[in-house]
Amino acid sequence: PMAHNFPRSNRIVSRKRFPDHTKGSDPMKPALEEQEAQRLVETYSDLILRLSYTYLNHTQDAQDICQTVFLKLWEKAPAFVSPDHERAWIIRTTANACKDLLKSHWHKTTVTLDAAAAVPAPQPEAGSLLEAVGRLPPPYRVVIYLYYYEGYSAKEIARLLGANPATISTRLRRGRAQLKTLLEQEGYR
Repeated sequence: PMAHNFPRSNRIVSRKRFPDHTKGSDPMKPALEEQEAQRLVETYSDLILRLSYTYLNHTQDAQDICQTVFLKLWEKAPAFVSPDHERAWIIRTTANACKDLLKSHWHKTTVTLDAAAAVPAPQPEAGSLLEAVGRLPPPYRVVIYLYYYEGYSAKEIARLLGANPATISTRLRRGRAQLKTLLEQEGYR
């Protein structure tokens, strides 16, 4: 899998404790227990990296988003009512962080290191379905990825991305059509 090409440098190993800014809280108590933080990293780092890469097509930016999401999770320590709620929060936070990066002034006015360096970021295998999905425009690429690779329904994707379900259904339909055209051009039938 593509995410296994990412180094595992995003693990939370610091014992530094972040203060909780609520009244009457112990400033030395961590927002999340270290064991719980480790569980979250092991459970969701692959999902966050893959989803971020789907949005950004850049390995280092995907790693940065992964760290950002875990820092938000560490600092806020939201109470989740179920594993599905936890996963939805992770996906929504990841999507929002990617969108924020894409619309940031810094991202629009800088050149990536990949453009300046001779070593490219890891790419999916040439001719693979994932590689073809990666060539779709971002709105289609993200919904196709979440629908087929992560198993979410159109309604769930709409809720996760903050979009109208009809919009997601349209993006899925158009994304499938573009993907079919791409694959037919490459000789797949």
